[in-house]
Amino acid sequence: MLRRVILLLFLGCSLHSAFSQTEFYELREYTLNFFKPAEVLHNYLENALIPGLNRQGVSNVGVFEETGEALPKKIYLLIAYPSMQGYNETTDALRADSQYLADAEPYMEASSDQIPFNRIESSFIRSASGFPNLIKPAEDSELFELRIYESHNEDALRRKVKMFNDHEFGIFEDVGLPMVFFGENISGDQMPCLTYLLAFKDMEAHKQAWSRFGPHPEWQRITKLEEFANAMTDITRIFLKPLPYSQL
Repeated sequence: MLRRVILLLFLGCSLHSAFSQTEFYELREYTLNFFKPAEVLHNYLENALIPGLNRQGVSNVGVFEETGEALPKKIYLLIAYPSMQGYNETTDALRADSQYLADAEPYMEASSDQIPFNRIESSFIRSASGFPNLIKPAEDSELFELRIYESHNEDALRRKVKMFNDHEFGIFEDVGLPMVFFGENISGDQMPCLTYLLAFKDMEAHKQAWSRFGPHPEWQRITKLEEFANAMTDITRIFLKPLPYSQL
């Protein structure tokens, strides 16, 4: 009897795990050359890659550029996969997709002097249990804030992720900080770190929401907890605007 109960508990946990599976995100960054036309890249993303991903069931692909006049300019591509295996399967499927290959031909056969970027850098991010799935933002979202929080080691990062899972997601919802995705980086150049994306109508909405965050009583309480002391060492903030063909 006891063995049967243990087996049922194991199966129940396995089913729960399967239905609460985290997502995996690829955040791709294209660093553009100075004063070089980027049409070949935009045409590839809009007319080949994104439709190809959509055919494989990968939806809500985001494409952004940095706001302001920062140089060199950068294009950010956000792709959500159901799992790391899903990334592998999608990549293999694209290579066998005749429509994608035909649509991508102008980009794939472009000469080196036609390619508008110096390099592509990719980070892979695993979503957290407290925010397991990407949420498409409101239609009027024109300002996005990408945040990267660095920690001094893996345990400090674990504590910061726990701080979000147990407390901060609720605070964000209370004060009107609409999150698009959140996760712990499993590759990239700022590790150990976590990354998340917020969406706003405009800068005024951004300022108002963040002004409510600091005074929130729960935030004031948890910042005094020893468990979360020294969990973060640096913050990178990048303001983005969606390109016309972005699905976010």
